[in-house]
Amino acid sequence: MRILDWQELDEIGRGAALARPTQEMRATVAASVRDIVAHVRREGDPALAHYTERFDGVRLEQFAVSAREFAAARAAISARHVEALERAIENVQTFHAAQLPQPLELETMPGVRCERIVRAISPVGLYVPAGSAPLPSTVVMLAVPARLAGCSRRVLCTPPDSDGAAHPAVLVAAQLCSVDTVFKVGGAQAIAALAYGTQSVPKVAKIFGPGNAWVTAAKQFVAADPEGAACDLPAGPSEVLVLADEMARADFVAADLLAQAEHDAQAQAVLVTTSRALAETVLRELGVQCRTLTRQGILAHSLAASRCIVVPDLTVGVAVVNRYAPEHLILAVREPRRWLGQIDSAGSIFLGEWTPEPMGDYCSGTNHVLPTYGYARAYSGLSTLDFIKRITVQELSREGLQALGPVASALAELEGLDAHACAVERRLAVLSSTAR
Repeated sequence: MRILDWQELDEIGRGAALARPTQEMRATVAASVRDIVAHVRREGDPALAHYTERFDGVRLEQFAVSAREFAAARAAISARHVEALERAIENVQTFHAAQLPQPLELETMPGVRCERIVRAISPVGLYVPAGSAPLPSTVVMLAVPARLAGCSRRVLCTPPDSDGAAHPAVLVAAQLCSVDTVFKVGGAQAIAALAYGTQSVPKVAKIFGPGNAWVTAAKQFVAADPEGAACDLPAGPSEVLVLADEMARADFVAADLLAQAEHDAQAQAVLVTTSRALAETVLRELGVQCRTLTRQGILAHSLAASRCIVVPDLTVGVAVVNRYAPEHLILAVREPRRWLGQIDSAGSIFLGEWTPEPMGDYCSGTNHVLPTYGYARAYSGLSTLDFIKRITVQELSREGLQALGPVASALAELEGLDAHACAVERRLAVLSSTAR
């Protein structure tokens, strides 16, 4: 992990310092994803079997998880882990239930009534990556808001292991969240299956969930196709930025960086600090703490693409944060709330030294499906609102149309759309004649 001085970098150097490691491979990934999606769309289950064998190393005759597999999964998970999942579900449900919108109904003027009604999206596809680690927490983050929103059909896809099984913790989490339709399919091929449907996997209206660069590219690809499926947000390889001053604890900062860097080789950890001494101490701590961790191969790759940036003060540090737009932002500074109002772009923010990022990953109640690649400049993290449609309704009385109709007619005339004007004026003429 390199230490860079922000003030010594030119604009090109600053851009390079904040570049994501996966950006270089996007063109290659996009080409591969197009081929995979086209193959699955054309052939369905046989294509899924081909890619599952190719990428996951297992040949499956059936993709759906059976009742027997669900039962075996529950027997394989300890009571302690089930209790932890239940507590996480409770907190996520509490926070996400508060996000449900209330019905909206009002008169904008006498005789003109406007409403907003809410309808759940259904069916929805929930993608839970596996990779080098199972992610039952992602099941919770997707399935709880889907259930709260009222999505009547929830279809979950997750990659199989080398034995052809879904991870027991993922299946248990699915059961606890009332999801009983699970398919052992991963990667871009799972996204294609959900978007277009196969002989086994039903087509859905919208796909949710994080994944690697291939999954993210596939989601964006099918979302651009009117016959595909919408997607939630660009949520790819994990990333964290820690903004720290000289009072931050180096061991805490190092632990926070490692917590995200261990996700996969494309993950990125960035430290922005006002203290070069802290930066040097954190680097030493990284070496010490790495030796005690199990995922050293992954950490070797991800830390190579990570960096530490020294800034002259926290004002510049906040500007770097907003430019990078991290998925996770940790404010390891004095009075972190003082700086909160200046943060414009971040997926989720963690305030102070007693708020490690894994609390948001697992159980505080916020959602861990967040925008990466800098998309936090324009996207928000997943919420209950992403699982619903908000439909507007309007109703005008005779008096309302008489009062407001001429405004619509004038605006239609301004835009040169005479059919628009006629749709209004024809009614106004009828009202005028009946009034006489």
